[in-house]
Amino acid sequence: MARLMRQERILALKIVYYGPGLSGKTTNLQMLHEQFPADSRGDLVKLDTETERTLFFDYFPADLGTLSGFKLKADMFTVPGQSFYQTTRRVVLEGADGVVFVADSHPRREQANLSSMESLVTNLHSYGRQLGDVPVVMQWNKRDLAKKLSVGLLEKTLNPQGFPSIEATAITGEGVKQTQELILDRVLKDLRKRSRSRQAPRTRQ
Repeated sequence: MARLMRQERILALKIVYYGPGLSGKTTNLQMLHEQFPADSRGDLVKLDTETERTLFFDYFPADLGTLSGFKLKADMFTVPGQSFYQTTRRVVLEGADGVVFVADSHPRREQANLSSMESLVTNLHSYGRQLGDVPVVMQWNKRDLAKKLSVGLLEKTLNPQGFPSIEATAITGEGVKQTQELILDRVLKDLRKRSRSRQAPRTRQ
């Protein structure tokens, strides 16, 4: 959950990019990292293996301005897509303020998308959270493919809750910034809603 550091006047958010292996999670962060000014971003940390580019996670802290006198900071992560890194995915997901689900539009990746979504739901449940409790944005990546899963099918199978969705081609940067802006907007709205709920006076019985 968002960390409020009163002494430093910082509000730190955690955004996690989730999805199947090689769906474009790492590419999203690489493109975002390149777009941030050097003086308002941290290092992009990547751990590569022979079978998948992200073994544990990619991470960089980005400064995003201020809110109510507090400096905003977003720590952005990706999770490993391969199923045998389930424990690592769960650990990275812990405390997430928002989730971007990056789906692969390749027709052969339909089942991988579904399995990854099931993993997301399961891992949230392990922390006592429901998918609907967390700000989520769906990204339909690799829309530049000649043959691709239709947006209608992706919406039907992966997004019955009706979360906001964006078509993207992360390798060219298309839709990447828009995805980030949308998830941050949803996270901040969620934080404001929770803050108002805590501050509302309780009615005496």
